[in-house]
Amino acid sequence: MAETNIAEFIQGLPKAELHVHIEGTLEPELLFELAERNRISLKYPTVEALRKAYSFSKLQDFLDIYYEGANVLQTEQDFYDLTWAYLNRAKAQGVVHTEVFFDPQTHTARGIEFATVITGISRALQDGQEKLGVTSRLIMCFLRHLVELSAFKTLEDALPFKHLIVGVGLDSSERGNPPSKFESVFAQARRLGFKVVAHAGEEGTEDYIREAIDLLKVDRIDHGNASVQCDYLLEELKDRRIPLTVCPLSNKALKVVGNMEEHPLKRMLHKGLIVTVNSDDPAYFGGYVNENYQAVADALLLNKKELAQLAMNSIVGSFLSDTDKQKYVLAIDEYCKTF
Repeated sequence: MAETNIAEFIQGLPKAELHVHIEGTLEPELLFELAERNRISLKYPTVEALRKAYSFSKLQDFLDIYYEGANVLQTEQDFYDLTWAYLNRAKAQGVVHTEVFFDPQTHTARGIEFATVITGISRALQDGQEKLGVTSRLIMCFLRHLVELSAFKTLEDALPFKHLIVGVGLDSSERGNPPSKFESVFAQARRLGFKVVAHAGEEGTEDYIREAIDLLKVDRIDHGNASVQCDYLLEELKDRRIPLTVCPLSNKALKVVGNMEEHPLKRMLHKGLIVTVNSDDPAYFGGYVNENYQAVADALLLNKKELAQLAMNSIVGSFLSDTDKQKYVLAIDEYCKTF
């Protein structure tokens, strides 16, 4: 199959994105625009200089510049503009549904009110559904490098906005911050009716995935690369139908894999796991969801049937209602018939 045909197929393929950090969609151009709007000085003189800084040897290198970039987000309008820009890119790439992470602690630690953050994001998500036809869910992440007490405080702050948040997650520096550190706050979140997900097995071992399943009782694993180190774990993920939200370009940028040809996604797919393709922090890692599909298609020689299965998985693994899932699965089926 010619490469252009695969690219065209990916472009129009209806799909969901289940692993994208809204702060990680902050493109340098918008970052500079918001810095000027909010009279914030940047240590990088130009957009080009900032882009050159997006070269990472590990997760922490990225997080350092990620948190610095978030400083330009100050007002409700800033969070709206950030989210609206992402939604337009997602729509242009055939995304019909997105489940967006946000990190309130990143902002409340800077004195930004929780309400400011979530109101701006949610207003854009509502407009995205009404004006672009892109449905969405919002997932609030706890920063795992902070103490669990801080996560409890964030959960408390979120309660007045519970109707806007479908679930809670766990992100930031994985090494040295196992899921077990947050067992109590996740139990409380589940009691309150939130869905639960967690980053695990990106830089951490398969033991972190095991903890996320057994202790946090997650509905989904974010990343999950390390699961391929244990055949028993792969079988359990398959049998329990726990989706994995894999982020190929992120994995390459952060040296989780040496090169894309080594990526475990195809093995996961052929094992029958509900593995999905996502962009993670696309402004920093060189591509949105379609660039991630293209990267694995090229490196792992995926065919249209395999790519369609990844799109199906993104719908099945989402927090959409069964009725909406069926609608989008049928849309993928119809799309594939035209090819």
